[in-house]
Amino acid sequence: MITRLRSLTNRWTTFVPVLAGVLLVFTWGRKDLPAVVVALVTLVLAGAVLAAVHHAEVIAHRVGEPFGSLVLAVAVTIIEVALIVTLMADGGDKSSTLARDTVFAAVMITCNGIVGLVLIVASLRHGTAVFNPEGTGAALATVATLATLSLVLPTFTTSKPGPEFSGAQLTFAALSSLALYGLFVATQTVRHRDYFLPVSRLGEAITKDHHADAPSARTALTSLGLLGLALIGVVGLAKGVSPTIESGVEAAGLHHAVVGVIIALLVLLPETIAALRSARRDRVQTSLNLALGSAMASIGLTIPAVALASIWLSGPLVLGLGSTHMVLLALTVVVSSLTVVPGRATPLQGGVHLVLFAAYLELAINP
Repeated sequence: MITRLRSLTNRWTTFVPVLAGVLLVFTWGRKDLPAVVVALVTLVLAGAVLAAVHHAEVIAHRVGEPFGSLVLAVAVTIIEVALIVTLMADGGDKSSTLARDTVFAAVMITCNGIVGLVLIVASLRHGTAVFNPEGTGAALATVATLATLSLVLPTFTTSKPGPEFSGAQLTFAALSSLALYGLFVATQTVRHRDYFLPVSRLGEAITKDHHADAPSARTALTSLGLLGLALIGVVGLAKGVSPTIESGVEAAGLHHAVVGVIIALLVLLPETIAALRSARRDRVQTSLNLALGSAMASIGLTIPAVALASIWLSGPLVLGLGSTHMVLLALTVVVSSLTVVPGRATPLQGGVHLVLFAAYLELAINP
């Protein structure tokens, strides 16, 4: 019976990414999809998210940490960047803030939403959430620096009117983002890899998981291909339903920034599920690698991409945050620093992060 269930699971996680790719081909570029098709797209989108999580876990089990969480974070972010650039190319002036809104939404979702859920799940299930403060602190410092350089400074520069960078400033921000992200990846995977491994209750690094044998190289490569296909389906189908999302946001009288929030929530769903699964297994460091790594990749890869795309895209590129969002970002950095320092957390810390995330959602709906 167990063998049959495993076989069914493997078939399902193989079939859904292919179905998502086929559906994407038939719906790409169509802006007025019928309600039935939108419902089908949404259903397949949810299935593709779950399939992506499954294949990411297979790859993570094969290559080990922190490489596994890095694969999922980078894969999702690369496709997210492609989605942002595509929407900016189609949207004209109204999409001038799309990159800023989506990147900031990703930072708040990962640093407060995912981190808060992970800390609550792990601490309620295991007493306290235990992680490595050296690795998590390094990741948090990189996220804070990237967010400040890319999203805060444009509000205060004077070379161009409005919260925009000049050409030289945008080039500097893009190169700095790539350099910092590359340096972090080298630190995470080569020089100080042990800082990013899950830790036991005694503070010792856990180098292997013993709950199952590692998959073969062939299985891991198959999962890598299916992961890419599933993520392309997730982001592409999210773009397909984005006109429906935009119409719903406008009909509800909500601010256009809510569109960026919804897109970020959809794109980050695979990381959220994977992080929660790791938290249930008391691998909180893996969960934090996913959350902060996704925030870092979102900024470190999106800013250079939109900087390059701005060469041929018409209209302004607004990156600077408003005063309300800057306050939320500053509070997030301070609270996250206090969470990271002890190397362990209780449900209280998780609740604080979730309240910050709820405040962000409330202010996005009612600015």
